[in-house]
Amino acid sequence: MGLFKRKDARHSGHDKDEHDSSVSTNSARTSNASLKVPLSLKSSGSPPIPEIPIPPPPDPNIDPAAYLRSIHAVRQRSKFIMLKAKRNQLNHFDVDLDKFGATAQYVVSIIKRDYAPDYHSIPPHGRWQHFDVGGRPRIDQLLHSWPSTIDALERTRRLIDLFLISVLLDAGAGNNWSYKSKESGKIYKRSEGLAVASLEMFKAGMFSSDPTEPCQVDGAGLKRVTVQALAKGMQHSEQNPLAGIEGRAGLLTRLAEALNNQEFFGVDARPGNMLDYLLSHPSTLASSVLIILIPTLWTVLMDGLSPIWPPSRTQIDGVSIGDAWPCKAMPPSPPTQLWETIVPFHKLTQWLCYSIMVPMSRILNIRFSGTELLTGLPEYRNGGLLVDMGLLTLKDEDMERGLKAYKANAMIKGQPNIEVAPLFAVDDDVIVEWRALTVGFLDELLDEVNKLLELPESQRLSLAQMLEAGTWKNAAHIIAGRSRDSRSLKTKYEGTSDYDHFRRNSVLKTLFGASSLLFNGPCIRGTTFSFPVDEDGIHNSPVPAFLLRKWVH
Repeated sequence: MGLFKRKDARHSGHDKDEHDSSVSTNSARTSNASLKVPLSLKSSGSPPIPEIPIPPPPDPNIDPAAYLRSIHAVRQRSKFIMLKAKRNQLNHFDVDLDKFGATAQYVVSIIKRDYAPDYHSIPPHGRWQHFDVGGRPRIDQLLHSWPSTIDALERTRRLIDLFLISVLLDAGAGNNWSYKSKESGKIYKRSEGLAVASLEMFKAGMFSSDPTEPCQVDGAGLKRVTVQALAKGMQHSEQNPLAGIEGRAGLLTRLAEALNNQEFFGVDARPGNMLDYLLSHPSTLASSVLIILIPTLWTVLMDGLSPIWPPSRTQIDGVSIGDAWPCKAMPPSPPTQLWETIVPFHKLTQWLCYSIMVPMSRILNIRFSGTELLTGLPEYRNGGLLVDMGLLTLKDEDMERGLKAYKANAMIKGQPNIEVAPLFAVDDDVIVEWRALTVGFLDELLDEVNKLLELPESQRLSLAQMLEAGTWKNAAHIIAGRSRDSRSLKTKYEGTSDYDHFRRNSVLKTLFGASSLLFNGPCIRGTTFSFPVDEDGIHNSPVPAFLLRKWVH
């Protein structure tokens, strides 16, 4: 599939160092796991992955909660919404399939502009690229800064430590916060600023309990991260406020507790120790290359990190399902069971999965079987593309309902009250339907984009590559071409007065945003909250609000 093709020399300067140091006594792993390490970790090309049976999902008739928490269920349940979209029978959106071709052409134009003819160099979607803001290869530089005695396994553990903590801290920062890099002196905002801040805190040892090993994350180190310490590391102040600073610190405290799961995270309670669990798992194949099954990695992320999330509102038999919501467009075939009405997305867990697969692939040449189970991320940029291109249009009755909610929200002190726009709750049927359509149309776009690129079967783009080079990147370019009288939508930080005028395009920042982990501010009922969201980026305030705007500027 080409999901993790290695970059050429001009993109990856650390290849030699990380692979030549594959044998060392300096490995921080302290568990008793027996690792399935091949004779050589050096890359020898990209041999095809042998056919490996992928375990089926749990039977929903026997264990519906386990089924809905599985990665298999995301695409399977969203397909029901897509079937109605093809017939233009949705409850909340009109579908203009005549716009599909233009949407695919637009994605292709961006991909060609940035990568033609070297499409193989497109990296998979993940957190790695976020660290390289400003064209500075910070992860490459980090790898080179470590002595050659640090072996490839430990290098990978450290990057998993970093990537996981960085993704969890990557909540909406607000418009008034920025971060001045201690290394370059340059100033960064929003997700890019949070990426640089988390990296510099990681390098300074803020998340490590071992002063001799600053570049790691462990439970004992996380327990020492107070609100004050995190605020200092993030350069938070009254003049430079970072939204949800208390919630971020609380999230790290709960992560420290979750890392006590020694099966996944070892006796030293490090996120990176999931690597050892994966390598020693019975389903992992070790031959000339290591092959890990996606469902195995999925279990680690879903089950291992579940203690850090508050209970979600969607539950079956007392089990929190996470980022999964009832949708009226699901088939009503009576007698309908509760699970049949629910559409799962698990967006944040998928984002973590995409992100930590990259260092495992680049450093250890690990291959993954079952990547086709992962879906396009139902987040603001990908979903916004469908609206911005006219493929989806919000129906008039929902527009009117959303406008009434907006007017109520505008009465709250500090909330926007100038530009009228529709407002919806996180679990509103509009939002669930939209996200399911995002999953489905991204699959359709991948097929069409590959046809338009006319690539050989062996060189076709993976979904992760299209997300990185095409649909996710499209948002900023669409904004640049929109005027005030366009039909594009715009977003509002959930429950706050902050608008993101710089890089958000059309869709619900907090719902779709990869970084939407925290909520801090008044909601429609006027109550103030500051806490993390559930398993996949949706928090549990009484009336979570989402803003749809009719134009961007």
